Amino acid sequence: MAWMECSQMSSRLEFVQLAQAPDANISALCTAFGISRKTGYKWLQRHKAAGVDGLENRSRRPTNSPRQSNSEVETTIVELHRAYPCWGARKLKALLPNGFPDLHHTTIDSILRRNGCELVALTNPGKPALSRFEHEAPNVLWQMDFKGHFPLTDATARRCHPLTVLDDHSRFNICLIACSAESGEQVQTALTQAFRRYGLPQRITCDNGPPWGTTGRGTVSTLEAWMIRLGVRVGHSTPYHPQTQGKDERFHRTLQAELLRYASLRTLAHCQLEFDRWRHLYNCQRPHEALGMQVPAARYVPSPRTFPEVLPPVEYDTADIVRKVRGWGHIRYHNHDYFIGQAFKGLHVALRYTATDGLFDVYFCQHRLTQINLAASTRRTENV
Repeated sequence: MAWMECSQMSSRLEFVQLAQAPDANISALCTAFGISRKTGYKWLQRHKAAGVDGLENRSRRPTNSPRQSNSEVETTIVELHRAYPCWGARKLKALLPNGFPDLHHTTIDSILRRNGCELVALTNPGKPALSRFEHEAPNVLWQMDFKGHFPLTDATARRCHPLTVLDDHSRFNICLIACSAESGEQVQTALTQAFRRYGLPQRITCDNGPPWGTTGRGTVSTLEAWMIRLGVRVGHSTPYHPQTQGKDERFHRTLQAELLRYASLRTLAHCQLEFDRWRHLYNCQRPHEALGMQVPAARYVPSPRTFPEVLPPVEYDTADIVRKVRGWGHIRYHNHDYFIGQAFKGLHVALRYTATDGLFDVYFCQHRLTQINLAASTRRTENV
């Protein structure tokens, strides 16, 4: 039973003084003070043995902990935490050397708390995924996006726009580039470097806005047209549905928690230096829970599809009706102009017959762009 609310020491001292009086009724006093008889006699014995000091609360810590980890084990875990302050117990456990005691992650948590180590909590951790989906092999799908831009400490450098590309199967970071703007030219330069090192993926997914998408309905950006010509299929996420790019979004949160929230980055060159250092840590040292605590580099291999330094020519079948895109992105057929897209200016597209009379599919390489309807009075394309 608990003591009545007031000062614990004063209540205990008052109880002891009253209980030591001649002919004191210990049972009645215990009832009056709201404690059990066992508790009352305990405090009488402690007061007799140590006086007023015996009425102080004692530590509940056991005098002996035979299963507590030894100091060498605790030192190793604390040093790992100091090296990787944002990593939880499961990740630290994966880094323990061979022959080290097999500790449960909750034991590692207890060691960190006992040594005053505070884990750095992620901002907005979100809900854990109920199920995970990944493609069956590396380079089947890459996810690409810009992380939110942030200011640089050098006033002349303005802001940094981190471009990130992540392999869906392995979570391997293909590129992490410090860009000065979200422009198609800078993305193409970064992708060219990535393609030269890692080869061409089968498909890349990105969102709908510039530079990979366009504001026009059904049109294609210059960057997307370049990737189509390389034989890379481009997909776009559903609007207002960031889960489509979930792995890259999660990568952004890790980048923010482990680097950007602490670093004071001066210039784009300084950003890239720190990005390169952290990217190696992420790919080659940081265990990933979704990969069975493997590092992403353990599951990634480069694509066998090499990057062509010279773009291959655009070729079509002899049955196709080939037209060159001119002016503001139009082709001319049967004395009428049809808008195809400014991204294809100077290039050739193919018109292919469909089962409907007067309706043609328009292709660029092997990518179906749109349809044109000769019977439509407006002579506009019908986007697909």
